[in-house]
Amino acid sequence: MNAIPNLHTAERLFSGAIAEEYEKLKLICPAAAEMSRRVGEFMAEWLRGRAVPDSVLELGCGTGVTTAALLAALGEAPLTAIDSEPAMLAQARANLAPWIEAGRLRLVENDALSFLRAQADGSVDIIASAFTLHNFMDGYRSEVLREIFRVLKPGGLFVNGDRYGLDDTLEHTRLIQEEVKQYFKVFRDLNRIDLLEHWIVHLFSDESPDRVMRLAPALENMAEIGYQAVTVHYRNEVNALVSGVKL
Repeated sequence: MNAIPNLHTAERLFSGAIAEEYEKLKLICPAAAEMSRRVGEFMAEWLRGRAVPDSVLELGCGTGVTTAALLAALGEAPLTAIDSEPAMLAQARANLAPWIEAGRLRLVENDALSFLRAQADGSVDIIASAFTLHNFMDGYRSEVLREIFRVLKPGGLFVNGDRYGLDDTLEHTRLIQEEVKQYFKVFRDLNRIDLLEHWIVHLFSDESPDRVMRLAPALENMAEIGYQAVTVHYRNEVNALVSGVKL
């Protein structure tokens, strides 16, 4: 009999070839880079007229694409970015070296839930993420959302640009089929069938019933936890920009 997986344990979904060649994501999913930019722009607009934040956290920095957008939006405010994959963090350190050297950025190797649980109640102004939460299993993701809410200061912001599955499952399946076609086109042209295999396997993980993050249930979960003004600001196929605040 197979053991029941621990829903509160972090998984390593971006090790090996995917981590080493993660820049190929912008080719197979151009919407990902666009979403990273939008997360940064949204935060910049939200901060307009507000005091400079003391504490800003990014969950799942990867190679630093969204991190760079956040740093551009923050001005002189510091940012802490975490990721659980050493290979991704190594690329982030290289890509973001000027900000690290300037003392504007701190990179931490840890999983989201463990890091959040170590933070004090009401200690963070803003928590941002892009294409991270959809990788979590439902139970782990729900715990992360609860911990985000706990550590946010009153008036704090959570913003997430991510894969939010369509509630219309037939249309969602059609869009995933188009996504798979793009995978094949890109990796065939690059003669990298090895990477195609890794990304297809990863996509099966994203679309598994215990992991897929559908929009309506995700918004309902945030509201149940206590987030206010839960809003979808942008939607592009299976991707959406969502925010909520802690009052």
